[in-house]
Amino acid sequence: MQKPQPVPDGAVADAVKDNWVDRLAPAWSRPYLRLSRADRPIGTWLLLLPCWWGLALAMLHDQHASWHDLWIALGCAAGAWLMRGAGCTWNDITDRDFDGAVERTRSRPIPAGQVTVRGAIIWMCAQSLLAFCILLTFDVAAIALGVLALLPVAIYPFAKRFTWWPQVFLGLAFNWGALLAWAAHSGTLHAPALLLYLAGIAWTLFYDTIYAHQDTEDDALIGIKSTARLFGDQTGTWLRRFLIITVTLVGIAVIVAALPQASPLALLLALAGPLAMGWHMIWQLRSLDIHDNAKLLHLFRANRDTGAIPLLFFGAALLV
Repeated sequence: MQKPQPVPDGAVADAVKDNWVDRLAPAWSRPYLRLSRADRPIGTWLLLLPCWWGLALAMLHDQHASWHDLWIALGCAAGAWLMRGAGCTWNDITDRDFDGAVERTRSRPIPAGQVTVRGAIIWMCAQSLLAFCILLTFDVAAIALGVLALLPVAIYPFAKRFTWWPQVFLGLAFNWGALLAWAAHSGTLHAPALLLYLAGIAWTLFYDTIYAHQDTEDDALIGIKSTARLFGDQTGTWLRRFLIITVTLVGIAVIVAALPQASPLALLLALAGPLAMGWHMIWQLRSLDIHDNAKLLHLFRANRDTGAIPLLFFGAALLV
């Protein structure tokens, strides 16, 4: 009979098994890295991929790429890691009482007593300042957008207290990078960036509704609102709607970005991206079981691939 795997001291319940934080990070740093969700990297991917969408389509739009675009891509990656960490820290500060009442989240560092609120605030500020230093290397328009992004980030943790649609506020925050990266490349915003942003919000509604179904029972007990609770057994119908909106808006963004400068082949390759993304979302719908938490978490994490799929086609379009 196989022995159960030991759980590392202080590990968070829904962290990736054998993650680098639990195995390799110095003991003193682990609570802070867990606050930043470094042991759960999917959130960083979901924040970063819209940035890369925006950068790729901006290059397709003006048919120009430079070494500075490589820095924009790398800077967005580092900034996404830092700002996701700062945002999660802020979320845990504001939700510390709620987290202690929910089975899945009571092992997080603040309710578990591993980090004080004061320590969390200092950690949040440190991450934000580092991200701001990276932001200062971008275009002025991108800097302004980066500062403005703090507004939806600040509001999001409170949204579940006053609306059944907190996932909209998460989408506003998590997809801001589509605007920022476009502006970092182009120096301004164009219609395709706004379309990508709206598409990303619909995609966030798709994947975060799946994620929120893990906590519906606890959320009902403590009065937290979510689209998962709102939709209930009609979740599949709503997710299909978000799927259609996502694919349609990304497709329109591609067409507007590619015309008139990109070649017909580049346009076809780029359009294949949202179609392939849609097929991956359909697979998630077919696998969905809102009463199976392990399946819900698996499908939520699969959205890293969902967001990476169109990026591969955008990259191919840039090469032809």
